[in-house]
Amino acid sequence: MPKDVSVIDWSTTFESALPYDAFLTAHGTEEQRRRWASVHERVVLTEPQRTLIASFARRMPVLCLAGAWCGDCVNQGPVLETIASAGAAVDLRFLDRDEHRGLADTMTINAGQRVPVVIFLSEDFHECARYGERTLATYRKLAADQLGPSCPTGIVGPSDDLLSAVVGDWLREFERISLMLRLSPRLREKHGD
Repeated sequence: MPKDVSVIDWSTTFESALPYDAFLTAHGTEEQRRRWASVHERVVLTEPQRTLIASFARRMPVLCLAGAWCGDCVNQGPVLETIASAGAAVDLRFLDRDEHRGLADTMTINAGQRVPVVIFLSEDFHECARYGERTLATYRKLAADQLGPSCPTGIVGPSDDLLSAVVGDWLREFERISLMLRLSPRLREKHGD
């Protein structure tokens, strides 16, 4: 018998979410905001990456379930914001995991409430993909450093090489969704292209 899956109203959920700065103001302590800012200052997009992001043709609402306290969010939230700020198509919003427990319960990864979890949506709020909580580059680094569980604190930011690799990991996912939206027969018919 199929499992009963409730449908999430992504439009309403997205509208209740906060832009980057408002999320940090509402949910972060001064120290947490400092940590996010420290990573944000170091995120660099190359010119080809900026050109790619600027080429995204379809509006892409992106929802990030996060915690200002979370080390993984400290290291990835600023990357997401930098990507979103580089192009007009990406509309990034954040929800606090602890304030949205019901959503967090449906967004589990490996049977846990991990963050960040990113939900990519179409312009008319159909879910395209979920991605989280760490990128491949981050997992490779953790595996190289230690074989076992880890929870970064966000106190010490990622190395420049790792940060660059994480940017690349996230950007590939944004590009994948952008192409999905651009090639969607439903959206091509809607836009006449």
